[in-house]
Amino acid sequence: MSFRNFKMVSYVVFGRGSFNQLDEILTPHRKGDAPMVFLVDHYFEGKPLLNRIPLRGKDKVVLADVTYEPKTSQVDELARSLKEEFGTISGVIGIGGGSTMDLAKAVSLMMTNPGSSADYQGWDLVQEAGVYKVGIPTLSGTGAEVSRTTVLTGPTRKLGMNSDFTPFDQIVLDPELTKDAPANQRFYTGMDCYIHCIESLEGTYLNEFSKSYGEKALQLCQKVFVEKNHWDNESDDQLMMASYAGGMSIAYSQVGVAHAVSYGLSYLLGTKHGIGNCIVMNHLEEYYPAGVKEFKLMVEKNQIEIPQGICKGLTDEQFETMMNVSLGMKPLWENALGKDWESIMTREKLRALYERL
Repeated sequence: MSFRNFKMVSYVVFGRGSFNQLDEILTPHRKGDAPMVFLVDHYFEGKPLLNRIPLRGKDKVVLADVTYEPKTSQVDELARSLKEEFGTISGVIGIGGGSTMDLAKAVSLMMTNPGSSADYQGWDLVQEAGVYKVGIPTLSGTGAEVSRTTVLTGPTRKLGMNSDFTPFDQIVLDPELTKDAPANQRFYTGMDCYIHCIESLEGTYLNEFSKSYGEKALQLCQKVFVEKNHWDNESDDQLMMASYAGGMSIAYSQVGVAHAVSYGLSYLLGTKHGIGNCIVMNHLEEYYPAGVKEFKLMVEKNQIEIPQGICKGLTDEQFETMMNVSLGMKPLWENALGKDWESIMTREKLRALYERL
């Protein structure tokens, strides 16, 4: 096709307290006695949110360990155990940050597609729709609630299952759920959104669709992290919508240098996505001068520590591994630097950038 026929999330509910409608939302999608499976960030173990999940019949809550970002092996094991226990399920509901939502999307797809999730890392490789899936963010910024990918670390690479079958069927955007997020964590995921916007708005793939969402998301990030001097309910509302719009802005374009480099860190060192983007963005004046200047202002204003020197002491082989993962993200580099990006971002230049992190 000349133009991308973009699959969006089918249903969206937004509002404080909208989580309370979850039972009503799920009921029409229940298939006989096949359970709904709730994948919940392990952060919520022992916290009140677990008691608010509307369980019926054989429904199951699985606490997902997202200390590290999702691996294909973790997805495969979860899907296998659910098939063994239930045969089939009515749906998967991901409750948590970007990693938990990505895990839910991937498990949904692997309930109906054969083989390993590693077989589907790439673009448009998924052949069958997954089971019904719902995304409920408890952190704002990643845009995982609206994206057509689920980012996974596989045996040889970190790459998403990018497909029209990946987006959620339903998302529940309830800003109350983000209220008690730790300030550092909130900042790192918020910056993921901010960096989405900078990379999208300054990329070669930019168009009015991406621009419209990206400009709004950027404006909301600036309100929350630059203009305001305290965090309140309105901040949670605004950052949740910034995350949604930021995710939409890259749907019709792409991210860029920060994400491409961050993927290498994540694959080799297990660096979480939000903080990895921040570590890289801190050193990208050459590519996004105005964005990096404002980013550093936000870091200082919000009194956030950005780790330094995480690549010290790495071997040549480890640098090569990171560079291979990073340079494999061809659409990201092309969006950032244009069609001749390979002559601009040489291995030597990328190695020097990694050495500064």
